[in-house]
Amino acid sequence: MRAKLAIVGCLVGLFVVVTTTPAVAHHAFAAEFDANKPISLQGKITRMEWVNPHSWLHIDVTREDGTVEAWMVEGGPPTSLLRRGFTKRDLPIGDEVFVEGYLSKDGSNKANGRDITFGDGRKLFMGSSGTGAPRDGRDPTER
Repeated sequence: MRAKLAIVGCLVGLFVVVTTTPAVAHHAFAAEFDANKPISLQGKITRMEWVNPHSWLHIDVTREDGTVEAWMVEGGPPTSLLRRGFTKRDLPIGDEVFVEGYLSKDGSNKANGRDITFGDGRKLFMGSSGTGAPRDGRDPTER
């Protein structure tokens, strides 16, 4: 009887843990970003997060009135960026970049990055392929 009670107790405990622990899921482009709201941002790099499942480029954008807005730009996974030619040396703090992408649906200063153009003119695709982002031929992996 004690063994049965212990098993039932463990199962109930497992059920509680599984159902109350928040799930960290990989989201699709359309869940968070709006394909009908392209955005262009020019700013200085403040930080780059090389994390999975998406990297994050942080830039300070100076508006016409002189105010500075902090923006987060989602990119593809770090391994994809490395395969496309990005390295940590390409993104030094303070460098000016031009980013094209798509605005977040929640209206925050967040975007999904499509292309990034560096001060020396190099341009790289930084988006996440196959996630529902608009297909416009700029992604070299599109078929």
